[in-house]
Amino acid sequence: MTEDSMAGDFMTGDFMTGDFMAGDFDVGADWHVAAPYPFLARLREQAPVFRSEHLGAYVLTRYADVRAAYGDPRRFSSKGSLTISRSLTRETREKLGEHGSFLSSFVANVDPPDHTRLRRSVSKAFTPRAVSAMEQQFRRLNEELLDRLAPSGHADFVREIGHEPSVKLTARFIGVPEADEAFVQARVKDWFQLFLSPQPPARQLELAGSFLTYLDYVDRLVAARAKDPQDDFTSLMTSLIGDELTHREVVELISTILLGGNDTVPNQLGNTVLRLLREGAWPVPPELVANASEECMRIDGASLGSFRYAADDVTLHGVTIPRGALVLLSTDSAAHDGTVFPDPDRFVIDRPNAAEHLVFGYGIHFCVGAALGRLQLRTALEVLGRRLPGLRLAPGQDISYRRSIVGRGLTSLRVDW
Repeated sequence: MTEDSMAGDFMTGDFMTGDFMAGDFDVGADWHVAAPYPFLARLREQAPVFRSEHLGAYVLTRYADVRAAYGDPRRFSSKGSLTISRSLTRETREKLGEHGSFLSSFVANVDPPDHTRLRRSVSKAFTPRAVSAMEQQFRRLNEELLDRLAPSGHADFVREIGHEPSVKLTARFIGVPEADEAFVQARVKDWFQLFLSPQPPARQLELAGSFLTYLDYVDRLVAARAKDPQDDFTSLMTSLIGDELTHREVVELISTILLGGNDTVPNQLGNTVLRLLREGAWPVPPELVANASEECMRIDGASLGSFRYAADDVTLHGVTIPRGALVLLSTDSAAHDGTVFPDPDRFVIDRPNAAEHLVFGYGIHFCVGAALGRLQLRTALEVLGRRLPGLRLAPGQDISYRRSIVGRGLTSLRVDW
């Protein structure tokens, strides 16, 4: 059977038999985020370039293809790739106005030369020295949280443990006053739901209002730092307006970094703790924490992939992706590619090449905050393992995930100790 004929059979769902009947990416289905691996394995084997009707995009699923696409911005363009909002109604788009194309100038959403300029500016705040200085601050935030919670003997890890230290560290890094942390966290959650999770029309309008309020808040924060600079990221970026950056670029940079600290990093910690508890690997020995972190990011990544646009016709495995087509680079699938990670669905705490996952991207768009994200995950595991060595899953709970196109995060996780 040729690759073309296999792809045709897959797209009609002819080979999807047995217990696993899903024929396309379906973010409304529980399996899509929680356990997509049988589906993705079949894609890698039989349709490595898959046209998803649900996403309106082609999907690359093999590690080699995903990595190559990340490293080839001339053929797989990032321009406009984060402003995907196909599910928004006309009323929602009208309410958002110009902000419906939010992130149009964010560093991960542009190509060189704009990307080169933006990344150079952002990197000034993520020097090794600056990241190292944040480690002690993050460690202290975790210790203070556990000082309060440890006597209770139980908690919802997602709501009470996983988010607070990262939220506070990110707020202090950006320059968000402590009194505004809860406001920002709620608005960031609404932003994620609006653009990256399917919502009914009425809910879209509600979330759009929240999103506009959030943008107004960040805009006012930038204006305030322009008048009265402080020792924070917002002030550093604001000082570059006119020379290296525009006002809108600074607003988008700040808004997106707040998303990472309020959502992506805490989600990864929750996924990681659940995996370690299920595998009987808690607490992690200190000498294995770094590699265990990488293996958890590989097998349960909080980020599932990135979108690109084909800058020209691209032919892979007998399938031609037409110029202008939307393409999903599935890092989730790549991380379970057995040609790179033997026995990929098995957790191996000391897997030699665990860090070769693509959760942070690859090439010129490798996440500028990757070092900080890794530091936070390692530090949290070290502190939690030492303070709560008896951590265990509370009995009688159903594990569920948020429904999302590109992110994996638990809705709750009850734990005892």
